[in-house]
Amino acid sequence: MVLWVFGYGSLVWNPGFEYDEKVIGYIKEYRRVFDLACFDHRGTPENPARTCTLEAKEGAICWGAAFCVRGGLEKERAAMEYLERRECEYDQKTSVDFYKEGENLKPAVTGVLVFTSTPDKEANKYYLGPAPLEEMARQIAVASGPCGNNRDYLFSLEKAMFNIGHAEDSVIELANEVRKVLGIGVGRPKEMKKIGGAHITAISEFPHMHLIPRPEAIVMDSS
Repeated sequence: MVLWVFGYGSLVWNPGFEYDEKVIGYIKEYRRVFDLACFDHRGTPENPARTCTLEAKEGAICWGAAFCVRGGLEKERAAMEYLERRECEYDQKTSVDFYKEGENLKPAVTGVLVFTSTPDKEANKYYLGPAPLEEMARQIAVASGPCGNNRDYLFSLEKAMFNIGHAEDSVIELANEVRKVLGIGVGRPKEMKKIGGAHITAISEFPHMHLIPRPEAIVMDSS
């Protein structure tokens, strides 16, 4: 047997399990949203983080990475045990078709596993639901847990999507709102790149492990 897993959040840049192949691509009829609470990794029960889940939406696509695990049941079992511990906030395992860029008529792989969550606050204690951009940004800016803070999760996803060539407008918009809350990235960067309709500023092209960007990483336009 062969196990395929689709990553659309932290798995894109940090899968954390042994795999044999990584393929960049997308799934259809889903979009990435920050509607899921994280109590034990990037947040706490008192101050939960906001992390990614998928929302069904007709006509939408979600870019990410598919990971293939070959080598028998023992290797697959080890990967699944790890993923189920890590993805404990997700109460559903969904089977999807995975597409490569430029091959949108026929899936490259069928039966790809993706962790999703029930969009119901009563049925799923981790589901936060949507919120205004400013409210989400304030929550992400301050949430922190044993595995790090929420803002670095968002900034790392922003960078990972840029690195795979599919920067996402909604992720960039939320990340920039978090920077606004934190009081960083003030000014209009002189140079911008545009990929897939999304403008990537100089700030989002550099590592985000520091609250205050390195001075040499930002070139401001005084005009």
